[in-house]
Amino acid sequence: MSDDTNPTNHPSGAPWRNFYGRFKGKGLRPSQEAYLDEDLAALSPGKVSWEENPQRDQIDLKALFGDKDVWLEVGFGGGEHMVHQAVQNPDVGIIGCEPYINGVAMLLGKIRQAGADNIKVHPGDARDMFDVLPDGCLSRAFLLYPDPWPKKRHHRRRFVTPEHLAPLSRKLKPGAIFRIATDIEDYVRQTLEQVPRHGFEWLAEKPSDWREPWEDWISTRYEQKAFREGRKPHYLTFRKV
Repeated sequence: MSDDTNPTNHPSGAPWRNFYGRFKGKGLRPSQEAYLDEDLAALSPGKVSWEENPQRDQIDLKALFGDKDVWLEVGFGGGEHMVHQAVQNPDVGIIGCEPYINGVAMLLGKIRQAGADNIKVHPGDARDMFDVLPDGCLSRAFLLYPDPWPKKRHHRRRFVTPEHLAPLSRKLKPGAIFRIATDIEDYVRQTLEQVPRHGFEWLAEKPSDWREPWEDWISTRYEQKAFREGRKPHYLTFRKV
């Protein structure tokens, strides 16, 4: 299959959606296997996958979080940022999407350690989550150190493309905040080119607004890798208009 998304549906009813990346890395530790077996099902946000929800019924966020504002993190990596935000904002419900099962296992361990009870976890593609979230339900979204896909022919695989930004925009409330962190200069270029085309305004007023981290930021392992390898992070803040 080519890099382009094939509009033809899978026999199950799901659209063909190419996924580029890893679902699993090296073997999990016994403790991580236990987190997956014991904790993941209880933290599910509901029926998200096409196999369990072919009708694409919407998730009942009120049943999950009551009247709390809902935030979404796309590709949470090892989960340190999401757990930090959950602990600092107990009045908010946070949903995280991550197809890489090793990262999911790492997150579950952090949730146990922190005792955070306002997180739900989808161990899969964020695009499937967009299918079942009500429009205008999110107050904030995070895209932190996404896969850079540095080769030009792979730029269509990046998250900051219409395939991802259009549905994300529909799920965000007017005035909602969308934060993006990346250490790749060309990712910044594509972000500033594409995100405003989907109903967002960039909030930077001076260079330091996107060169300094947010006040509530916690540095992630991906950011530490960028520092070690000599790349400078950028912190971009957008508002849904």
